[in-house]
Amino acid sequence: MPARAISMELVSGRGHYERVLAAVLEAKVSIWIASANVKELMIEGPRGARRLRRDPYVSILGELDRLANKGVELRLLHAEIPSRPFRAEIAKHPRLLGDEWLRRCPRVHLKTVIIDGAVMYLGSANWTGAGLGAKGSGRRNFELGFMTTDEPLLDQIQGLYERIWSGGECAACKLREVCPGPLDEIGSRPVQPPVKLRRTKQSRRL
Repeated sequence: MPARAISMELVSGRGHYERVLAAVLEAKVSIWIASANVKELMIEGPRGARRLRRDPYVSILGELDRLANKGVELRLLHAEIPSRPFRAEIAKHPRLLGDEWLRRCPRVHLKTVIIDGAVMYLGSANWTGAGLGAKGSGRRNFELGFMTTDEPLLDQIQGLYERIWSGGECAACKLREVCPGPLDEIGSRPVQPPVKLRRTKQSRRL
């Protein structure tokens, strides 16, 4: 694309939590996420709940489930198998299981969050607690990105996202033979049950 000026807001550090996740929680139409890694992501719970709970944090998956129940379209495009805590938490939300909103492509390394097709984060942060979550300044990753409402850029990134999501890039992919489930085959392969977690002595102690 030809070089041109755009309006954008730099996001770093705690700004990822305050700007990106705040926008996600206010979504009305859709949330499209792309991330190389996916891990459990904890956010500060409602103020009223803080006084009733020892742990003041709750999983973002509960909030995404709430938004999905309101009709918000969810998409999470990722490369790696989600972490064990993520899989354990998602098992509590049947509405969030399956490839209706979770799709895996090993070549995905882009990180973006697009809310309502109107505002976009594009940067370095994965969909993880260290990247976006409510972690202290001495624990979270050093991340940089930007937020924008620039329509041509949104159209361009959403177009790329849609091609990957719908399997439009699969036919020419040189890694197809080792792909765990080519996206252009969704609908023709049997639905896989969610990954079950094995209970170990260590996990029982926790």
